[in-house]
Amino acid sequence: MDRRLMTRRHAPARTVSCDALVIGSGAGGAVAALELARAGHPTVVLEEGPRTTTAELAASAPAANLRRLYRDAGLTPILGSPVIPYGEGRCVGGSTVVNGGLLWAPPDALLDRWARVMGTTDYRAERLAGHLSTVSERLGAGEQPHGDGNADSRLLAEAADALGWRWSAARRAAPGCRHLNRCPTGCPGGAKRSMLVSYLPEAERYGAVIEPGTRAVLLRHDGRTVHRVSALGGPDGRTRIDYRPRTVFLAAGSVGSALLLQRSGIHARTAGRAMGFHVNFRLVARFADPVHAGRGTIFTAQLREFEDLGIHVMPANLTPGSLAAALAGHGPAVVNPLLADLPRVAVYTVQVRMSGRVAVRHLPGGGRLLRHRMAPYDRGLLRFALGRAARLLFRAGAVELYPPCTGVLLSERAAREFAVRADPRGWDLVCVHAMASCPMGWSALGGVCDQHGRPYGFTNLRLCDASVLPGPAGLSPQGTVMAFAHEIAARYLSSPPQVPTRRHCDSDTPS
Repeated sequence: MDRRLMTRRHAPARTVSCDALVIGSGAGGAVAALELARAGHPTVVLEEGPRTTTAELAASAPAANLRRLYRDAGLTPILGSPVIPYGEGRCVGGSTVVNGGLLWAPPDALLDRWARVMGTTDYRAERLAGHLSTVSERLGAGEQPHGDGNADSRLLAEAADALGWRWSAARRAAPGCRHLNRCPTGCPGGAKRSMLVSYLPEAERYGAVIEPGTRAVLLRHDGRTVHRVSALGGPDGRTRIDYRPRTVFLAAGSVGSALLLQRSGIHARTAGRAMGFHVNFRLVARFADPVHAGRGTIFTAQLREFEDLGIHVMPANLTPGSLAAALAGHGPAVVNPLLADLPRVAVYTVQVRMSGRVAVRHLPGGGRLLRHRMAPYDRGLLRFALGRAARLLFRAGAVELYPPCTGVLLSERAAREFAVRADPRGWDLVCVHAMASCPMGWSALGGVCDQHGRPYGFTNLRLCDASVLPGPAGLSPQGTVMAFAHEIAARYLSSPPQVPTRRHCDSDTPS
């Protein structure tokens, strides 16, 4: 356990007292930091990763930014069949620095289902609407217009119209986007309103202190109250720091928050037991005519015809490196000709909500183990998603499609036949959305915290990141995470501390 790290020989621990301690600086932590600081609470924000600037993002190569801003360079393995690389931000601003900036409101039906199944009755659409409006206004979210280089998005939209399928313009928190085509490694133009350039600087103006390069290792508690947070920081990352907060807001990400609770002996058997996730696979399309997909922003259109199933299709950033990564299983005989024909190539991402879950476990010495088991339903859903995406892209004018495994598809019929027989356990899949590792809801159904975000039994600890979502959202979750975090912060600021019981969320029995 990381307890061992805290008992090794180090210089005497530095002690810091604060009113509010926020662990993590991504979508959830940044919301808590700003709202607490605005309300006059002396607030300290711990971030394990480094702090960067727009100028540094612009000056560094995308590959260097990927290594610096992602945990494990974006390659944390989720073991299973197949092994799925998991990418999450590890920097001030968290994954908002390296995502596509999509900001969708959660569907009303999703929130109603969570309320009905898990008891989150205070998180229906009418309650979150004000928070979502606040987030949208602060981040300047709006529909992303097509740029001169977004032919890949225009082709998707035109094909969807021809098929009578629903699509929408991408709603992004990137006002003034200059279409520099580097969204997944940090916006070099500063247009994307990540937490790094929006909520966190405003929190600092209200007095919040952000401490990058500082890793929370252990929450020390008496079973009801967290009285000390042990961390490692300093220039070498090995200086012991003990924080003595009145209140702790835990927002270390769906994986990180679950691991910290496990290490600290807080709901260790439940936290991280069944984390929800989405997977992405990529289809490489070669068109008869040039599309110059590398000239545009990440995407300006998204297929939403199958979003009730948790399926979305959209273009992806195209660079020689990203194309080579998408074709990693195909070999040089395929990769080299496509690189040579780059103007006629585009890469599309197909995102699918999984019904299976990921088990997250801490390992001695600070390690982590993530393992998934793909359900038969998920295999069928992935095949369905590939077949529909292929139909869309052939209608868009593709003459060749390269699936997420070896082979080439030359027609819609070939794609249908491939989808019927293919086994997704051999596909190249990735994950960039993990959530619901410590869900809000009834403990009898696996809930870890109540509707205030408090783990059952605790008075001064709140979770406020993707870990508290009652289930996988099925769409880009940043807007949902931020709305939940706003509500959790508002409840803390308006109500005295209470001790939640473990029986219920806020009602005694499921309805």
